[in-house]
Amino acid sequence: MTPPETEQDVDRRMLVIAHTGREAARQVAVEFCLSLHKHGIALRLLEDEAAELALDLPDVEVVRPKADAAADCELVIVIGGDGTILRAAEMARECNTPLLGVNLGHVGFLAEAESDDIEFTIDAVVNRRYVAEERLTIDVAVYRDGEMVASSWALNDASVEKAARERMLEVVVEVDGRPLSRWGCDGVVCATPTGSTAYNFSAGGPIVWPGVEALLMVPISAHALFARPMVVAPTSVLAVEVIGRTDGSGVLWCDGRRTVDLPAGARIEVRRGRTPVRLVRLHQAPFTDRLVAKFDLPVSGWRGAAERRRRGEDKARNRRA
Repeated sequence: MTPPETEQDVDRRMLVIAHTGREAARQVAVEFCLSLHKHGIALRLLEDEAAELALDLPDVEVVRPKADAAADCELVIVIGGDGTILRAAEMARECNTPLLGVNLGHVGFLAEAESDDIEFTIDAVVNRRYVAEERLTIDVAVYRDGEMVASSWALNDASVEKAARERMLEVVVEVDGRPLSRWGCDGVVCATPTGSTAYNFSAGGPIVWPGVEALLMVPISAHALFARPMVVAPTSVLAVEVIGRTDGSGVLWCDGRRTVDLPAGARIEVRRGRTPVRLVRLHQAPFTDRLVAKFDLPVSGWRGAAERRRRGEDKARNRRA
């Protein structure tokens, strides 16, 4: 049962971000906003989304989509797919505000809640039955002739990709200041454990449990003898240099959202991010269960410890009988 509103609830504020281009997301966002308002929780919306949702509620704060949009908010409620969560992370990371994703996408690996369990999710938020866990990020810097010309960050991955379909990208990869190999490839993915189930996964990289602190480097369609996915220490620095003596150029993508053009000779350095992203968890289920559920993995025939123990007891009773 939901407790009655308290004076303390008035001081609570949530930023709601939704994929308003989808009718289902708009409906869920409205339901969330109405319920939060009913419990005395203040609402903040992005200006373009506020117009789309057209809520007839008093005192709804409207802000621009800036890096500090989530400042002074208890949570950012994100309604959509992983792309919407990555967009919301841009407005929550610097403020250290946790993100709670409600999945209306496909796999939705970053989301904690599903759209068919909205009542449970709202009740958990209202009653503060959630925890926030920190996820490692990466900071990315681009250098040209020894001078840094661009910088960004990523929660999932930073990928260096060829700019032209007909040309291969020639790169030299480096770990901790030492050259490792030269690849002719379609690109290179540098990922976090959180991003190990995203582009890294599609490129053939390993799945890394979120509790493991590490950085990943995975070549994309590399023409080389030594071109294997690598997992390195979180203190390592990964570097990708676009060979300057070729005609090929590249492009850097951070979380598939922010891009930097890479001319021949560009150098990209990736290191552990100075600021993590906080993701809300409503359930304490192991990551293994998340993998099984999100990828619909076949586990029929598995017998856990309790099942094996029960079968053993049944056999013992039959022998005594």
